[in-house]
Amino acid sequence: MPTQPHYTPENHQAWRLLYARMLPKWQRYANPHFLKGINALSLDPYHVPLLQDVNRFLQPLTGFRAKAVSGYVPAFQFFDCLRQREFPTTVTIRRADQLDYLPEPDIFHDIAGHVPMHTDPHFAETLVRFGECARTAAQLDTSPEQLTSIIRAMARFFWFTIEFGLMADRKVYGSGLLSSYGEIEHAIESPTVQRYPLQLEWVINQSFEIDHYQPLLFIVNSFEHLYELVSQLEQWMIQGKLNNVAPGEPLIREEDLQSFRTETHLAPA
Repeated sequence: MPTQPHYTPENHQAWRLLYARMLPKWQRYANPHFLKGINALSLDPYHVPLLQDVNRFLQPLTGFRAKAVSGYVPAFQFFDCLRQREFPTTVTIRRADQLDYLPEPDIFHDIAGHVPMHTDPHFAETLVRFGECARTAAQLDTSPEQLTSIIRAMARFFWFTIEFGLMADRKVYGSGLLSSYGEIEHAIESPTVQRYPLQLEWVINQSFEIDHYQPLLFIVNSFEHLYELVSQLEQWMIQGKLNNVAPGEPLIREEDLQSFRTETHLAPA
């Protein structure tokens, strides 16, 4: 298992700058479960956190733990980690002169964006449920084309909820927004953003692009509501309703497809 690197003064400076400028944005736009989670984790605003320190506060609350990874995690392994209450966490951090945009996750996105939400029991159970959906997908008798469509539907659902979701009270819970200094405000305040109550048939057929602010966002009423939507996603999967979703982004990597096909992942739960 990867271990955390030795962080340099420049790394800690990047974390300090990121944290300091996000704090007032969180106070204004983040949902209360996130704010409670930030306090519960006792994150150091001045130093890149060690995962063992994060887990010391996180695990007693929901059983989740941050798990260090050093690179890309194929889709099935990522989702199956969620089923096992582990969150694959990038341990590198962006440079201090690249604060605004990073195409790949870093430790600020993962720890300050994702992990505070994992302190909420209802949200944590939703992540576990999503991991169970991935296991269901891997066990279905589907063609490569059908499985690719299912993975695309799951990725879209995850993107528009866990990464870029809004609550009904116009607060943010998606980690992609919670870790973005510019987009968190844009998502709530901009008149150009379309915001709609989440409809499963729309989300699974809606493509997205990662290199600009999102023009379309979806709203859930509560994390209990989100949990129910994940269960509905699994039922549609079993019924074959995800076998031919609209083409387009995201493109599914061959390694993601193969990760669902590898039988060694499917030992008894």
